Amino acid sequence: MNVEMLFNIFVFILFTLLWLAFIAALIFRREILKNTWQRIRSLHLLVQLILWLLFLPVMLGLWIWQTSWPLWLRLILVVSLAWWNVFVFFPR
Repeated sequence: MNVEMLFNIFVFILFTLLWLAFIAALIFRREILKNTWQRIRSLHLLVQLILWLLFLPVMLGLWIWQTSWPLWLRLILVVSLAWWNVFVFFPR
């Protein structure tokens, strides 16, 4: 197994765990998502930029969740984004 494959597996596992935590927070404690968003927004702008670059799909999911859009639309968008992200990073 080469280094590239190990990296692909690591990224896949990382994003799968992040999305599972996101969905668990959606189901059990939605305030965790709000608090996480507020903590990230309170960080220095450069740190926020780095987080957005490293975790773009999850950060986009957090942003979507914080909008005032209807609940059904936010759920569809977040679940679709999570599925797409995990599917794309699945190691082949």
